[in-house]
Amino acid sequence: MSNWRRTTAAAVRSYHTIQAIPREWKGSRVSARDRAQGRIPAVVFCQENPSDGQTSSSAASARPVARKHLLTTERKQIQSILKSVQLPFFCSTTFPLQIRAGSGSSTLLESGNVLPIKIHRDEETGKILNLVFVWADEGTELKVDVPVVFKGEDVCPGLKKGGHLNRIRTTLKYLCPAEHIPPKLVVDISNLDVGEKVFMQDVNVHPSLKLLSKDESIPICKVMATKLEYSESAQ
Repeated sequence: MSNWRRTTAAAVRSYHTIQAIPREWKGSRVSARDRAQGRIPAVVFCQENPSDGQTSSSAASARPVARKHLLTTERKQIQSILKSVQLPFFCSTTFPLQIRAGSGSSTLLESGNVLPIKIHRDEETGKILNLVFVWADEGTELKVDVPVVFKGEDVCPGLKKGGHLNRIRTTLKYLCPAEHIPPKLVVDISNLDVGEKVFMQDVNVHPSLKLLSKDESIPICKVMATKLEYSESAQ
């Protein structure tokens, strides 16, 4: 495998412990009240196994599907986490979660690692309306859309010749053990010339990860020639 095709999965990192409290009631009025108090409504549950519809792995048996929690989180803390993690990588990063009896309470009702899978925002203001998490206990397998980032654009031979990078895929979906979820995939294009590509199969990830694609030969990116180069080569 040539150097330019070497891609890596970034190391897994944990950030702040998310603090949450139970939410007994649901509905638009209750959610609006929570938001007015500086809190964000959220839910956490066990993701189903993609193959058989059961909870994803034996580790999840400690958390039955019925252990679905309606929660609220602190808006300031979530905003702080988003600044640290950066939004594109939020839904591919696991976090410790602590569910306490109430705001400021020392009574811990439940804890564990979670993976954010969805952020609902207000279309006009961009403010976060709701958060959705799944339990990400060790040994649990989860479907994750992992963001793809590119490095080496400043030294890429094809780009220096006037080509441009066609980012064909911005994420790749994997079935991942929770303890091996990569926040991002780093694709090195520093040796890519005009017309060359990087393919899904070139991505180097932990052996426990399974790419959820029927065709691994699909390209992730390609250095495209400019229209001027095409016209000159045709003459």
